[in-house]
Amino acid sequence: MMRRNVMLTALKAGAGAAVLVTALTVVSGSAVAQSGGGPLNFLDGLFTGTPTKGNPAPNQPPAAGGPQPWSGEDGASGHPLMTAAAIREAAGNFDNCVAGMWPDAARRNITQDNFQRFTAGLSPDLRIMDLLDAQPEFTKSIWDYLDILVNDNRLAKGREVLATYKPQFDAAERAYGVDRYIIASIWGIESNYSTQIGDRSVLQSTATLACIGRRQAYFKDEFLSALEILNRGDLRPEQMRGSWAGAFGPTQFMPTAFKRFAVDADGDGRRDVVDNPADLIASTANNLKKDGWQSGQSWGYEVVVPQGFNYMLADRAKSMSFGQWEQLGLRRANGQPFPASAEKAYLLAPAGAQGPGFLMLQNFRVIMKYNPAEAYALAIGHFADRLRGGPPFVQAWPREERTLSRGERLELQQLLAERGFYRGTPDGQFGGQTREALRNFQASIGAPADGFATSDVLERLRAR
Repeated sequence: MMRRNVMLTALKAGAGAAVLVTALTVVSGSAVAQSGGGPLNFLDGLFTGTPTKGNPAPNQPPAAGGPQPWSGEDGASGHPLMTAAAIREAAGNFDNCVAGMWPDAARRNITQDNFQRFTAGLSPDLRIMDLLDAQPEFTKSIWDYLDILVNDNRLAKGREVLATYKPQFDAAERAYGVDRYIIASIWGIESNYSTQIGDRSVLQSTATLACIGRRQAYFKDEFLSALEILNRGDLRPEQMRGSWAGAFGPTQFMPTAFKRFAVDADGDGRRDVVDNPADLIASTANNLKKDGWQSGQSWGYEVVVPQGFNYMLADRAKSMSFGQWEQLGLRRANGQPFPASAEKAYLLAPAGAQGPGFLMLQNFRVIMKYNPAEAYALAIGHFADRLRGGPPFVQAWPREERTLSRGERLELQQLLAERGFYRGTPDGQFGGQTREALRNFQASIGAPADGFATSDVLERLRAR
């Protein structure tokens, strides 16, 4: 979603995942994204409720008629730097804050002329403060999320892109050993193949967040890294436009991620991940490779989980070999055998006992490093499989289940806390701690301990 910054903050309906993200926040996991506003951003809370690296909240589209102004209200997080008074005070000191970063810029070998040229005229975009603390009232289910991101139009465009840039994909596969379909999937889901990159100035966004609000230390590094990119001449200011949290380009690089992973694939002296397909594809592949991508391995497999299964085993920390999972009754949904019984995987059950299960391999974890939400990584893996000609998922989702409102999610956490299952602070966002508490409650009443929050579970909590 900050590389992908927050899955639930980026929304991308028919456009980009970044646009769609704002609406999600459901099940659980853990998140920290590289980019600043891809699709994934909106995924943030879908499984984990934890914001990704750069994007702590949804990347909402502008209102008709132009960008929305700042609400002028306190942020929902309650952080002292997010009160309206603190925001106004910091905004009034914005010019001094930016100028005060010159010594740090000089230590990064940014010339004084370039520092002055690139920071001249910068002003704070206070609307970002609302986005930083956005708390969507409703979230999307995992199946709605997948329906939006993995659709026929996007698949058709993805196949065109794979054919058009076949030489560039060939070269990247040879150099980095990363599956071309995964790279094409990230490109498609992050920006709908460059049609939904974002229109905010990366410099303005990161400067705003470096000087105002609760994430200043993080975004100071992003702002200075953006200046380094411009100082080196890899990109021009007009190319560095993206999400409110600073992610830019078709595969949504945060400035710090660009510094680590961007490569000059065609030897023209510039690392252009915005308008140069060779650099874009190779840089994305390099990112995945350095994050631990295993060549020739899948991301995971859809599996049928038997009735009566102990869902306490559906945990990212509980990896077992395929052979061990088979002994527990799990089978591939398509009836085919697992490729190597010694490989280890963990079980993901995003819709609990009512939906399909998935055994996830190392490459799934690598995708989550790109954007740390399980829903995002599942969409990337599945979209890649569809691009290579694979079928839709075999098993049905529990589409009759409705997603809980934020008020209901808060109430569920509060009831779990009252009954001694939850020790966190109720915030309406479901992370690993909430899921664990919910599992323990379900086990105590003899229900499948799958951690899936439904209206039925809420009613049973209310009744106790």
